[in-house]
Amino acid sequence: MGHAETTYLAREAGEDGIIHYPPEEHAVWAELIERQQALLPGRACEAYLDGLDKLALPTERIPQLEEIDAVLQAATGWRTAQVPALISFKRFFNLLANKAFPVATFIRRREDFGYIQEPDVFHEIAGHCPLLTHPAFAAFNETYGRLGLEASKEERVYLARLYWFTVEFGLLRQADGDMRIYGGGILSSPSETEYALSGDPEYRPFVLDDVLRTPYRIDRIQPIYYVIDGIDTLFELAQTDLMAAVRTAMSRGLFEPHPSLIN
Repeated sequence: MGHAETTYLAREAGEDGIIHYPPEEHAVWAELIERQQALLPGRACEAYLDGLDKLALPTERIPQLEEIDAVLQAATGWRTAQVPALISFKRFFNLLANKAFPVATFIRRREDFGYIQEPDVFHEIAGHCPLLTHPAFAAFNETYGRLGLEASKEERVYLARLYWFTVEFGLLRQADGDMRIYGGGILSSPSETEYALSGDPEYRPFVLDDVLRTPYRIDRIQPIYYVIDGIDTLFELAQTDLMAAVRTAMSRGLFEPHPSLIN
């Protein structure tokens, strides 16, 4: 969402309605899935693991979107939407507001194996779609889409930080007090999945005003994570007056960037 440029091109379906990925791209998927699933136990949150079980993703090939849709529709009424590598903010918000999660149908090259700035099919399907089977995560995304459609350009920049520190790079505390990952930007990056709970980053309690005022960069491993108290916190957030919080944050301005984000 909202990247300036890409070197990737999404693949289109053939006349049979199926996207025919070449064998090398299926091989990249298989390697990513194998490496990622080895890292998930003890790191990914329970709601994500439950969703992963429901999706039953193939391990040897890139799934077709219809396979994902069948599970999401039954669980929360969501579906995927095939998109090119990059889409506008307006299109992104419009899809979410209509319970459609954008999925770009290309997969990263091997040189981008550990982390990719552009959201590829592995990021969207393996990173985000498992949690779209959970009602709190689904409701938060739908609300976010509706708010984004109505927001000004300046307000959208602040909203983007909320999405970044929740849906993309969010951590949560489970009932037993253990910290776990729910952000798809982490869970679709094998290297960041290992790093996120290593104790090296800074962990901050989730305070909405702080989140909205915290600078980030998409081309760095994250120095700061915000931690919510369980996945149902996203339900509560969806029912908050988020735009009032955005306007307050705008009036207060941004925090100084973390030193690691400054060149």
